[in-house]
Amino acid sequence: MTVERALGAALYADGTAALDTAASLLAADPSADAELARRGEELLRRAWARGWQPADVARLVRRDMEPHHVRLVSALLAAESAGYAHLPPRWRDQLAALDAEPWRADRFSYATAVLELYRLLARLPALEPVAPPPGTAPLTAPVEGEPRMLARIRALLAKAEATDYPEEAEALTAKAQELMARHSLDEAALAARAHGGPAADEPAAARIGVEPPYETAKAILLDAVAGANRCRAVWNEEFAFSTVVGYEADLEAVELLYTSLLVQGQTAMARAEAAQRAGGRKRTKTFRQSFLLAYAQRLGDRLSATSRRVTAEEPALLPVLAARDVAVTVRTDRMFPGATTTRVRGATDREGWDHGRAAADRADTGRTPHRAVRGRDAGGRTA
Repeated sequence: MTVERALGAALYADGTAALDTAASLLAADPSADAELARRGEELLRRAWARGWQPADVARLVRRDMEPHHVRLVSALLAAESAGYAHLPPRWRDQLAALDAEPWRADRFSYATAVLELYRLLARLPALEPVAPPPGTAPLTAPVEGEPRMLARIRALLAKAEATDYPEEAEALTAKAQELMARHSLDEAALAARAHGGPAADEPAAARIGVEPPYETAKAILLDAVAGANRCRAVWNEEFAFSTVVGYEADLEAVELLYTSLLVQGQTAMARAEAAQRAGGRKRTKTFRQSFLLAYAQRLGDRLSATSRRVTAEEPALLPVLAARDVAVTVRTDRMFPGATTTRVRGATDREGWDHGRAAADRADTGRTPHRAVRGRDAGGRTA
């Protein structure tokens, strides 16, 4: 069979000779196209069984391959997932974010690109699963829409990202964090009442992309947001994501806030660089790295302060929250028994550090990585 011969020659061989031979076989046999597509779906199902999700695969292809490979894998992901009556939580959102535009090329070029993609898929290692693969476990019926509180939070953060006035962004983001903390308390109280005590529902896990450039600073920012929202974040630098462990309402909050703060931080950094250039000083990579490290460290302090203030208003919930903290830690340790904490290279640009702290003060939102990461400020102090 053409596909069998082509995949046998190309998937596990290095170099271009075997790839060219296999692509020539496929290009000469149009009747093999359907079987080739089926084999790709099989590779994806194997990836699901090994803990991967659509966003993880798409992220890796985008990082390591060419844009046309991203379009190929997007089409393959959509085709494979269409066969399931129910999909795991977050799966549909991940699929909706894919590049749906098809890629067209001559038969040889197309076959070559497909084989290159299949090589990557065939070599994916096992990951710590964050949800059951589609089709392997019954799922509860999805809830239509989202809680009203999350909709309010999303709207506040969208306004904070859009405004040109730092003071307005500060007020909007601070309000969003306060609502997140209150929403978390409400969810914990509801769960405790429904289950008759502190040991209620179980923590879940989700992956959030942490991509270059300045991925170390971004991982620290995500860790700060996670910690302030009663979650734990574990950074997988090799595959450009962090796994965040926590209760479902808190995971939603972490993803919303991290995404928004990243946008706000990058906007503030661009403004700071423009001001520095106007003053005659050229900005560098060390400025940006120092800016983002300071931004993450300062935001962690302010997010946590807001969370503590809101929690102090509900002392009756302290046993429930303590039980939840223990459950999150237990699940994180079970998922990542070999995780380590390490110091990262510190900030070396004082002006970048100062501008980053100032930007964090303006955002004023006041909540650890396969590595937990810790930064150091421009003076060498632990951040």
